[in-house]
Amino acid sequence: MADQATFAEQAMPFMDQLYSHALRMTRNPSDAEDLVQETYLKGYRGFGGFTEGTNLRAWLFRIMTNSYINNYRKKQRRPDESDLEDVQDLFLYRRLGGAETAVLSRSAEDELLDSISEHEVKQAIEDLPEQYRDAVLLADVEGFAYKEIAEILDVPIGTVMSRLHRGRKRLQEQLYSFAERRGLVGDGATTDEAATVGAGMESSS
Repeated sequence: MADQATFAEQAMPFMDQLYSHALRMTRNPSDAEDLVQETYLKGYRGFGGFTEGTNLRAWLFRIMTNSYINNYRKKQRRPDESDLEDVQDLFLYRRLGGAETAVLSRSAEDELLDSISEHEVKQAIEDLPEQYRDAVLLADVEGFAYKEIAEILDVPIGTVMSRLHRGRKRLQEQLYSFAERRGLVGDGATTDEAATVGAGMESSS
């Protein structure tokens, strides 16, 4: 059983990460602050039931996710404030897809990513269905493992894998669409054809 007196010392280092994730979910700074405050209050009250040595960060993220589902999601608010401000240098797309994008050469991938604006990256993420977006953000932005995401979202690992696969696939389709509009891939080419071109570029480099 965890000592409640040590909660602040152990939990406070995660505040910035929790606020960033809260802002992505609520899309509103004031709501994000309230959600973080509620998360820490619930965490403090329930810290006696936390098992020492387990992942405190994942535990706090689960409290936040549950609080959001139970309260903030019901508001269905989408204000104009821009979220995902800390997704910089398009690094998210560099981690998407794993083996599915491994056929692209490094130079071809960099050229593709550099042509896409930060606004378009954010918009593509925003356009994902919420269940896919949550899984993608937890995995590719927050860096949680499948098991941790399953615990945070309270779903089976298989569901996490399915949501990630589908969410990443949709993002890849958006990425391809952006690239096509910039003439980086041929008009009318399929995603598989683009991958073949990328593989050819890699072999010739």
